[in-house]
This record gives sequence, C-alpha cells and structure tokens, in this order.
Amino acid sequence: MDIVLKRAFDSPEPTDGYRVLVDRIWPRGIAKAQASIDEWRKDVAPSDKLRQAFHNGELSWGEFRRRYLAELRTCRESLRDLAERAGQQRVTLVYASRDERHNNAVVLKQYLQMLNR
Repeated sequence: MDIVLKRAFDSPEPTDGYRVLVDRIWPRGIAKAQASIDEWRKDVAPSDKLRQAFHNGELSWGEFRRRYLAELRTCRESLRDLAERAGQQRVTLVYASRDERHNNAVVLKQYLQMLNR
C-alpha cells in the first residue's frame, strides 16, 4: 500500500500519484487548478464539531484521533475504493494543517492501511 501525506501548500509533483484532498474546507489561497487535486473527499474529513474542538485545544491529540476513527468507521464502505486504489498506485492525501504530525490525514492514512489488511 502506497499512501503518502502532503500539505496543500506544497507544490504538486508527478511522483504524488493520485492526489486526494481530505479536508472539509478548501485551503485558503490555493487555486483549484494550481492544486492538481484528482478528488476532493469532504465526506471523510472530520466533522466540523470535531475539527473545531481539536483546533480550539478542547481535545487532546489522542481524543481527537479516537473520535475521528469512530467517525471513519461510519463511512468504511465509501473508503474501500480509496484503500484499493492505494494498493495499486501511490495515493497522496492532501491536507491544509500546519501540524504535519497531528492532523486528520495522519489518522486517515492509518485507517486506510487497516482497511487493506
């Protein structure tokens, strides 16, 4: 399985493969044509309530991760195609967060890897 993570503000590269934006909101200051996004999966982004609670510091990383995984379980079937694609080609999960270690794309990557086992 070939899944990589990349910030939306980093330049797209041919080695990115299939680029999927995994945020509910389009990144500010990024033109859609410039982003080279193949698919925008708003439906698998954290709920607004969960995202806002985490960004406001109301939830720890561990609690955010636990709640987001619970949300992802409700859309398991809709994620199967993305997991299968990652088994055949590189998939780059594109996100806007400044924090490269603590964001929804990190959790989504882990979840997709679990789906493909």
